[in-house]
Amino acid sequence: MCFRGIFESARTREQGKDRLQTWYKKVSKSNLPDLESAANTIATHEGVILNYFHNKETNASAESFNSKLKGFRSLIRGVRDINFFLFRIEKLYA
Repeated sequence: MCFRGIFESARTREQGKDRLQTWYKKVSKSNLPDLESAANTIATHEGVILNYFHNKETNASAESFNSKLKGFRSLIRGVRDINFFLFRIEKLYA
């Protein structure tokens, strides 16, 4: 809940970075290996995660479209003719 609170309350990238640092300290005091592993992963990708504070946007729409493409591809059981596949994608989702 503390991690989620960072994104609800911080308004700038700097505020987000400060609150993430505070969260890392809380996690290190918790001595929970799974939570520490998650914190290490977040620290590795911190720069990309903090980009959220520029426009408050995520890549959820791109992920959703990617999921639709994967579903469509599995529905037609593979792709042999790439040009025709792209044509069908354009007609369905454009």
